Amino acid sequence: MDVIKAFYINPDDLMRMAWFALVSFLVAIVLTPLLTRFLYKNKISKRIRTSGDTPIYSSLHQKKAGTPTMGGLLVWVTVAILTALFNLSRSATWLPLFCLVATGIVGAVDDILNVRGIGEQGGGLSLRQKFPIYTAIAATGAWWFYSKLGWNSIHIPAVGDFTIGAWYIPLFIIVLVWIAFASNETDGLDGLAGGIFALSYSAYAVIALTQGRTGLAVFCATIVGALFSFLWFNIPPARFFMGDTGSMSLGMTLGVAAFLTNSIIPFFIITSVFSIEGLSFIVQYLSKKFRGKKIFLSSPLHHHLEAIGWPEYKITMRFWIIGAVSTVAGLALALIGRGVLN
Repeated sequence: MDVIKAFYINPDDLMRMAWFALVSFLVAIVLTPLLTRFLYKNKISKRIRTSGDTPIYSSLHQKKAGTPTMGGLLVWVTVAILTALFNLSRSATWLPLFCLVATGIVGAVDDILNVRGIGEQGGGLSLRQKFPIYTAIAATGAWWFYSKLGWNSIHIPAVGDFTIGAWYIPLFIIVLVWIAFASNETDGLDGLAGGIFALSYSAYAVIALTQGRTGLAVFCATIVGALFSFLWFNIPPARFFMGDTGSMSLGMTLGVAAFLTNSIIPFFIITSVFSIEGLSFIVQYLSKKFRGKKIFLSSPLHHHLEAIGWPEYKITMRFWIIGAVSTVAGLALALIGRGVLN
């Protein structure tokens, strides 16, 4: 009985989450034909590198050339509209909405430059250009948390809160920039990043709801609904790809949700697939730079698995399974660690 009381959730809040997820799904479904026509009309389609720097990747994905990209617009535009109209709250959704839209716009610009062959080696914004932009967005969020909201501590599950003072600012920036780029590296196979995002945001919808942060829970549920619509058209063979406008914005906004719920430790368990993919890219890069040798046939990890013969659908499904298990583990840690299930 004590467990049930501790885990009590207002049915009205739960229904509000469900309705927002459903409406988001339906709105995104309706918007899909408009987005698809826009992408095809303006020839905003995937360019596969043929420079010779990535021979394995190019040979594996040449068949995907011409598939529209920037499908992530479907997610963040839907969420932005519904949140601005029906779920706008200074304490709950202002910051995640700002982060979602700001990074979504930067990602869209990067995608367009990439499609048009503009930028460093015709690949859009370079890492040297993107890094300070996304750092600036993350720094804005860090300043808001620390100066306006007065947040300066992190929660260690089953232990308690630890005040870290001004160190909160660099921690916030590092986490947000890391998850943005790690999730971007994960967006390389049909349905892969979208499925992991849906699992992660579902977990944070539950975490926020159990903390009484209904506005944030509804925001996360709205993203989940839009992601399911995106996945409907992104599963193999993908009708369109997510692009930087989706992966970078959803990754960084997920980090904001983790800080708003003060559950940064469970965050790294819930998003373990993103971390694995991001780390595999870094390990490959450092090995090539300092050893002159590759560890993986191609990076990140999902491309290596493709190169050794794994079918794309098998990689995606198995990563989804890993993501589901880590999501459940991270969610349990977040809830039990705060005594919600005790």
